[in-house]
Order: sequence, then structure tokens, then C-alpha cells
Amino acid sequence: MKKAHLYLLLHALATACVLVNAFDPITTSVVLGIGATLGRTIYKYLHESCDPKWIAFNATGLKTDLDNKLFGQHIASRIILKAVNGFMSNDNPKKPLVLSLHGWTGTGKNFVSKLIAENIYKEGMESSFVHVFTSTLHFPHPSQNATYKSQLQQWIKGNVTNCERSMFIFDEMDKMHPGLIDSIKPYLDYYDKLDGVSYRKSIFIFLSNAGGESIIQTTLDFWREGRDREEIELRDLEMSLSLSVFNNNQSGFFHTSLIDKNLVDFFVPFLPLEYQHIVQCAKAEMKARGLDPDPDVADMVARDVVYFPKSERVFSVKGCKTIESKLDYYT
Repeated sequence: MKKAHLYLLLHALATACVLVNAFDPITTSVVLGIGATLGRTIYKYLHESCDPKWIAFNATGLKTDLDNKLFGQHIASRIILKAVNGFMSNDNPKKPLVLSLHGWTGTGKNFVSKLIAENIYKEGMESSFVHVFTSTLHFPHPSQNATYKSQLQQWIKGNVTNCERSMFIFDEMDKMHPGLIDSIKPYLDYYDKLDGVSYRKSIFIFLSNAGGESIIQTTLDFWREGRDREEIELRDLEMSLSLSVFNNNQSGFFHTSLIDKNLVDFFVPFLPLEYQHIVQCAKAEMKARGLDPDPDVADMVARDVVYFPKSERVFSVKGCKTIESKLDYYT
């Protein structure tokens, strides 16, 4: 279908160019104008642009993905869906959407960021309007903090100027140098515009292992008390999580004004994954590869994962992070 549309556009442009030589000067100028318009249309057709053709939120798609692809995260799923749906449905938000995702490795933080991007941008994570920063890669040297701050401000301002519906993902916040993230505080605040630029329709997502210990402890306490993990509510985790992150002097959120000024809309906890969730991850990966999910293979993969605490073996040490490589071994 896309090729057919492109062929028609190219044919129309070629026809317009041929007609230029057949008419008088006035008609020629009109035809050239049509040709230029078609040229811009073809360019837009082939190149991602900041418009509804390329950026359109799919609320149903996000809900379906969270329900069918994210396992063991009832709190995160509920918060993400409501937060993103509410924000994208608001034509005049007062500030950017700021989400801080916390939890142990392999619990789904990066995966959720991917799902959000895929249900907003036609190109998903490959979109030129989705920007990912990794602390150890982009901000490796503490001595360069002043330079990083300036570069980060310029990068965000330039990209939001280009498209107000930009998304910025900051990975490894627990490894970021304290103070660096405060440089973008004005962009997350309640301002209509800063130097003529509005940031209110942008999305900022922070990913961090910081606070993971308090999340694990709460989840383990529920398990030891014989309570279902689905009974855990955000209120059981939110206060301890935000305090843990704010007071962690090894984290990029250490005493940050983003928390102090309540600019983070939601601290989203990702619970540690249990055996049943690893089985679900293995089946989902098989399905993604075009294979029929094999319960026996999924069971072998899940049993091969390391669990903690050692005495009880309740939670996966690496969540679902190694499932893909383990599945290669068993299939």
C-alpha cells in the first residue's frame, strides 16, 4: 500500500515537471508550485515529521501491551496506563509528564519505556523524537559535569524546539553524577514557555535501580506474611521509595530539586519477579520468535535462573533479563 501511494506521488510529480514545458509562463509558475507542493508531500511521506501521521497515541495498544507483555507488575501497569493516557489526552498540559521508574534489574523498566514509545511514535524507539541518555556512556566523567549540563540543556531545548512531542529517557540514573540532572529542572516545571519554547507536551522518563532494595523488602515482607503480591499498593512503597532515592548519595537523584519541588509526577515501583513470571517471560519470547510456547521449555528456562534470598529462593536475581539467551540454549 505504501509503495502504491509513493508511486502515485512520484508519477504526479513527474507529470507536473513534463507539463512545465507545454504551457505559457503563468501556467508554468502554477505547475511549478504544484510540483514543489508534491515534492514536500513526498519528503514528508518518506521522512518522519512532527505531526499526527507519525505521532499518535494508541491508548488501546498500550493497555494491550501492558496486559499481555509485562508480567508481575500490577502497580506499574496501572500507573503507566493512567499517567500516559491522561497526559496524551490533554491538549494543554501544565507541565511535561515526568515518570521515574525504579526496581531491580530485569523487572521491565526499559521494556515499559519501549512500549510507551511504540504506542506514541510510529517509529517507536527508532523515532527521531525519542532520545535515550545512558549515564555511563553520555556522562562518564565527573570532572566534565559543567560541560554535560550545558550540552544537556542545549540538546533538550533544540529537540523540543523541533518537536514539542519529544520523549527523553535517562537510563542508569543511579550511576549519574549528583547535581547533573538539576540542570534540566526548569524544563520540567510549570512554565508556559522558556525562551520562547514550550516543554509542556514532552515526556521525561528516568530509569534507576535506586530504591530497589526497599521495593524488594516490602515485596518479601508480603510474601513471608502469606499475602498475595497483588495486595501491594503504591502507598505501601511510594514514600519509602522517594526518600530512599532522594537520600542516596550515589544516585543522580541525590537531594535533587526535581524531587524537592515535586516535579516527578510518579515514582513507579517495579516489583522483583518470581518463578511464575519467568515462565511467562519465556513463553512470551517463544511467541515473539514465531514458536508455539512450550511449557516444558519455559519451565526448564525458569528453573535455570538464580533466585534469592538463598534460603527461600523467591525472586529472580536478574528478572527476565537473561531469558533470551537461555532460550537459545533450550530451543
